[in-house]
Amino acid sequence: MVRSFDDRPVPPDLLDELLALAVRVPAAGNTQGLDLVVLEGHETARYWDITLPAPRRPSFPWPGLLRAPVLLIPVGDPAAYVQRYAEPDKASTGLGAGVDAWPVPYWFVDSAFSAMVALLAAVDRGLGACFFGQFGHEPSVKAALGIPPHRRCVGTIAVGFEAAEGQRRSFSARRPRRSLDEVVHRGGW
Repeated sequence: MVRSFDDRPVPPDLLDELLALAVRVPAAGNTQGLDLVVLEGHETARYWDITLPAPRRPSFPWPGLLRAPVLLIPVGDPAAYVQRYAEPDKASTGLGAGVDAWPVPYWFVDSAFSAMVALLAAVDRGLGACFFGQFGHEPSVKAALGIPPHRRCVGTIAVGFEAAEGQRRSFSARRPRRSLDEVVHRGGW
């Protein structure tokens, strides 16, 4: 995860390539309940003004993150999934009864697939990227950007060219990783 960007804009054709890949992801029932909100250049200031107001910025440990020339917000549509799973070929699942019928909310799963593809595509094309949550800011972000209230943002992805200096790992990155033997359960748990 890149947390410090330089000021170069992402070329439009490169961004379009990344976006085309980010929407070609698995979707439960081919629901296609994903939208991407893209903020470029000066548009990103609206996002930061909501999520990191100016008085808090001097103490923010990753000031180079605010230079990211592109912010992507994968947005899932729970109603689209409910509607799709109420159709005859999926009705037997019972998932068309409402959002509470879903033991795993696939609007988040499919949006997360898109986020991962965007991250990998960015790196593959020589860009830096960083995924972070909106947490308590989601309602304000949706209101400011015109995202319908019933849609759900999975997080935000900063994209741009990595700055030569100023990369600082998060505190969480210092946590030791579990070994492969602890994570992988061959043949069962």
